Order: sequence, then C-alpha cells, then structure tokens
Amino acid sequence: MYTSLFYNVRRASLVAGIALVSSMSLVACKRQEPPAAPAPQTAAALSDEAREAAQQISADYLRNQITQFSADEFEGRGPATPADAKAREYLVEQLKQVGFEPGNTDGSWQQPFDVIGVTAQMPKQWSFKKDGKTVAFDWWDDYIAGSGVQANDGAIKNAEVVFVGYGIQAPEYGWDDFKGQDLKGKVLLMLNNDPDWDPNLFAGDTRLYYGRWSYKYESAARQGAAGAIIVHTTPSAGYPFQVVQTSWSGEQVELPAQDGPRIQAKAWMTEEASKELVRLAGNDLDKLIEAAKSKDFKPVPLGITTSLSFKNTINRASTANVLGVLKGSDPTLSSEYVIYTAHHDHLGVGEPDSEGDRIYNGAMDNASGVAQLLAIGKAFKALPTPPKRSIMLLFVAAEEQGLLGSKYYAEHPTVPPGKMAANLNFDGGNIWGRAKDIVYIGKGKSSLDTYVEEIAKMQDRVVTPDQFPDRGFFYRSDQFNFAKIGVPALYLDTGTDFVGKPAGWGKEQHEAYEAKSYHQPSDEIDDSWNFEGMIEDAQLGFWVGLKVANADTMPSWVPGDEFEAARQKALAEASAAQAE
Repeated sequence: MYTSLFYNVRRASLVAGIALVSSMSLVACKRQEPPAAPAPQTAAALSDEAREAAQQISADYLRNQITQFSADEFEGRGPATPADAKAREYLVEQLKQVGFEPGNTDGSWQQPFDVIGVTAQMPKQWSFKKDGKTVAFDWWDDYIAGSGVQANDGAIKNAEVVFVGYGIQAPEYGWDDFKGQDLKGKVLLMLNNDPDWDPNLFAGDTRLYYGRWSYKYESAARQGAAGAIIVHTTPSAGYPFQVVQTSWSGEQVELPAQDGPRIQAKAWMTEEASKELVRLAGNDLDKLIEAAKSKDFKPVPLGITTSLSFKNTINRASTANVLGVLKGSDPTLSSEYVIYTAHHDHLGVGEPDSEGDRIYNGAMDNASGVAQLLAIGKAFKALPTPPKRSIMLLFVAAEEQGLLGSKYYAEHPTVPPGKMAANLNFDGGNIWGRAKDIVYIGKGKSSLDTYVEEIAKMQDRVVTPDQFPDRGFFYRSDQFNFAKIGVPALYLDTGTDFVGKPAGWGKEQHEAYEAKSYHQPSDEIDDSWNFEGMIEDAQLGFWVGLKVANADTMPSWVPGDEFEAARQKALAEASAAQAE
C-alpha cells in the first residue's frame, strides 16, 4: 500500500480538517551498519492452536468488512465529520463482536482529541517580480499552498525568494544548506527528497526524514522564513502532482498549535513553474540543483520578491482513536502490550472525478488495514488461552493529515512506552493475489526481523526490504510515531513477486494503483480483488504478534539505530515506575 501519510483532499463537506504536521521535529540520525540486535528466543514452530486460530482470517470476513467500511454511507470517513463519528461507532461494535474490551484508561472505547480545521482561500494567481518583470502562476495547475498558521489571515509581504537547495541541516553528515545566512522573512525555494546519489552520504536512495516535506517546512520555520515552496517532481515526491492537488487543497486539519516557529504559507510548485520562476532571476534550475549536491552549497538569493495574502476559515472539532484490548494471560507480562495499528480515516467528500464521484471511499486506503486488524483480533480471541502479553487493536484517526491520531496517542499513551513490546502497522492490503514475498518496511532496524523472517519462511515466502526506498515509507505511516517514543515497529507491505505472474507485474500493479486510485474516488472495492495474498499477510502479522506476545523478552532496536536512545529512555522510565 502506498502509505498515505500527510495527505488530504479538496473536500467541501468536512467540518474540520487537518493542515500539515509542523511538530514532527525528529531528525533522522545517520544509519550505520551496526551489529544486529540479539535474536529473540522464539518457538521453532507454530502450535496447532495458533494455526487453527489463524483460520479466522478469511476472504469472506475481509471482503465484508472492507465493503461495509468503505461504503458510501461513511462518506469517505473524513476526519471530524459526522461520518467520522459514525465510522468510529461501527468500529466499536466490531470490537465488541470480536470479543475485545474497551482500551482507554477511563474504560471507554475511544480516545478523543481536538483538531483544528483550516481552509485557506489562496489567490487564483501568485505573482513574482524582478527588475520590472513579473511572472504569475495559476492556483491548481502551477502551485498549491496551504496555510501555515491557525489564524484568520495569513500573509507574505514583499519577501525575497531564496533557493536553499535541500533545506537540510544534518550535522552528523556534515551537511548544512543554510550556512548561517539570515533567512528571516524570506520565501525559501527547496528541493524535495534528501541527497541520494552517494550510499555513504545520508542513506543513499533510502529516504530519511530529512527528505520528507514535513521536515522541509519545519526546517524553513526554524530559519524564521515567511514561507517555503517545494519543487515538485514525481520521482522526488514519489507521487504525481495530482496527489498534491487533492491532498493540499480544501480544508486541512492539524492538532492545536503549540509554541514554536511557523511559516505563513506551505507551498508546492510544479517543476515547470519552478524553472520559469528561476529563469526570472536569470538562473537555470538544473544548474542550481547541481550546485545543491555539494556540501559547500550556500543559499542563492534570487532577487525575486513576492507577496501573498489569504483568508482562513478556522474550525475546531474533535475526532478520536478507537482502541480495544485482549488482556494477556501472564500475571506479570500482561502489563506489556503488542499494539496493532490501522488508520480508520480517509479523505471524505471532495472534488468530483470525471465520473462525477465525490466520495473518496478509501477501500484500499485504509478499509483493508482496518479489516485485517479486526480479523487478527478474531484470531487472537479464538486461541484457547490468550497470549502472555496483552494485545491492543488501535484504530487511529487523521492519519491522512499527518499521522495525527498516532501522534496524539504517542503523546498521551494508555500504556507507558516502556511497556509497549512492539507496534505492527497495517496501511493497505494485498488485493492482487498470493505473493512470493512480503515487503517489510523497517527491515534491518530491530529484532522484529527474526520473527518476520521465521513466519515468512514457514509460508514459503521471502522477506524483502522496502521496494521503493526513495519514498521514505517508514516515516509516512503510523509506526513512525511509535518508533519516535522508542517502540520497535514495523509496517508490512504488499509484495511485488506474485505467484503465476511474470517479473515486474507486481510493481506495475502498485504503480497503476498509485496513478489511478491513490487518494482518488476510484479507491473502491470491486470483483477484481483477490484476497489470497491479504489473508497470508494478515496471518503473518497475527503469528508475528503472537510470538512477540509470548516471548521471554521484548524486541529491541539494533544497536545504533536512530530510535534506540528513545527505547532505552522508555524502558528506564517504566522500570523506575514499577519500582515505586
């Protein structure tokens, strides 16, 4: 599944929406090649009871859940809408039917939190000037922008445009695109991605958080900039400009603003428009990009000035995470949890497609993930004895708008992070049939590798790392927020090597879905869906979680991983609390 982190859609009917995540300030550290974490002790084979319980994960159940949860009656499950509330109540009923108990600390099924909806009315054209010459770019076709402030008005006033390369400060790589220049009040023109041409610099073609758009806007805000424009290309973004158009227009939603710097406007510009903008300054974008590939790069003032003013409509509303638990059977280990996550939101009702369809149903994204979690819950409940550790099914809200539900949960956990054994995230599902492989987003980062490899081998499958490392998927779905608080986490994605299909066929299916249905009204279930592979993936997730839940020790990050320090801190805090 092409994880849908940080996207929204232009939708007229949302009561509240979510703007961009400006508070995700984690800086991805240099990934070394450390020794692997000690392999966990796991049973050599699955028990007959575990195999029998996995039969609860069936095509009929998955199909039924996806069909219902992506039906038009839920109106695309837009955050903080009446349809969102209806979808959450549906999940509560399903958790009751599965046999889980309420998971919130107050004994309820839902963890509510406030969101701020911001609808920015951007001008139809955005003008830039230099030496008496002007170029103007059209909203939608050339540029898309969202408000960076939760205020009625936003404005950039006569600000100079400065090209800042990748807009990255990464001391562990000896990289600083800003070189101490004063960029207060400027508009920063930035490249997407992070340096990817040298495997020894950053992580080569594996995108780190430095390459995410959220980092770019945070980085600009730390410089005191008035605004930032990201140059969009499909290769560097990992998706076409149409995704930007549908995701960044209309009402956006974010958590209530906290202290910290913010830019006025967060913008994207097509590659063609960006080249025209740079030409106004007498420069060539391709040459600037080449210059930006050096550690010696310094910001390039373009001598272009621009102003931008817009009105915002502000709405405060609420949504909620939905959570159910199955208590573990061990008197001591039951205080530790294996947490499964899937986001329950999608994009709501928005601009109609060519067929006039305005409902963004989100069948693949992420009714399929929701269905897999419920099926996994049925499997756990079918065991004669619950596993030693407790199991949580956590359906998080507002993922599409910046992982807000998982971010809120990570900041307000119902279980201390040091008591979270692992997080297994499901974002999408295999709708194309049995695959010979399983893609493991996060492979090589934690001792969870051993569990995944063991179960995949039993299924006669191979485990492959992220097949699109340049797209930074580990930072684009809800497992990221668990990793930030130290929890070993993974995201299992659909394989690309399909049984009975020629080489390359699987990749073609992934790319066709992204081009035609990702964040579009056409993301709907139909008769072409083949559930055989989804069943195997969900069973793998069930068995991995079961083994983690019954293991003598909890998983760990590999030594030197970027999240290891957070894990050590969480474990120390949990130990201290237990000693009190």
